[in-house]
Amino acid sequence: MSVLYQKEACTGCMKASDFSIDKKGIKKRNWRTRIRYLLKFTSSSKSMARRRSYRPTVDEVNQWAQSLDELLSHKYGKAAFRIFLKSEFCEENIEFWTACEEFRTILSQGKLSSRARSIYEEFIQCDAPKEINLDYQTKDAIVQSLRLPSLTCFLSAQKKIFSLMENNSYPRFIHSELYKELCAIARGGGNISSIMINHSEKLSMKSRITCCTDTM
Repeated sequence: MSVLYQKEACTGCMKASDFSIDKKGIKKRNWRTRIRYLLKFTSSSKSMARRRSYRPTVDEVNQWAQSLDELLSHKYGKAAFRIFLKSEFCEENIEFWTACEEFRTILSQGKLSSRARSIYEEFIQCDAPKEINLDYQTKDAIVQSLRLPSLTCFLSAQKKIFSLMENNSYPRFIHSELYKELCAIARGGGNISSIMINHSEKLSMKSRITCCTDTM
C-alpha cells in the first residue's frame, strides 16, 4: 500500500464522531513542548544553590505504585500520570480532579460562585469542552448547588472521577512502559528528558499506525 493511499485511507476512516478525538490528537502533537517545560530545571538568579531537578527518587516512584493518592500527592507523579492520561484521551479527568482540589481552597464567596460556574461550563454541562463522564443525578445535583455554591458542591463528582481513574487508568499506568521507564530513571538508568520525549513519540506513532490499520 502506497504512502499516499495510506493517508487517504486514514482520512476516509474518520467519521463525524471522530472529530473530538482528532482534536485531542492535535493537542498531543504539542506534548514535546509541554514535556520539555515539565522536565526543565528550576533555578534562581540569586543563588545557583537553589537549583533543583524534578527527577523523583527511587522511594517516591515506588510509592506511586501503592495508591493513586500517593501518586497524585507528588508533583512529578501527578504530571507523569497526566501525560499517560493524554495517551488514553482522558486527561480531562485529572484536570477536573485538580480543579476541584483548587476550588476547595477558595475563601471568597464571590470567587467561589464564579469559579463554580466556570468548572461547570468547562467540565459538567452537555457538550462542555472537557466534558467528564458523570451520571444525570450527579450533574443535576451540581446544577442545583450552583444557586448557592459551597466548597463541597463538586465533592461527589470529584469522588466519582477519582474512582474512575483509580479503577481504570491508574492500574494501566502502573503497568505501562512509561512507569517502568520512570523507575529506571529513578535508579539512574537513563536520561529523563530523552526517555519522556521518546515515550510521547512512540504514542504518536502508535496512533498513526492504528488509524491506517483500521482502514485495511
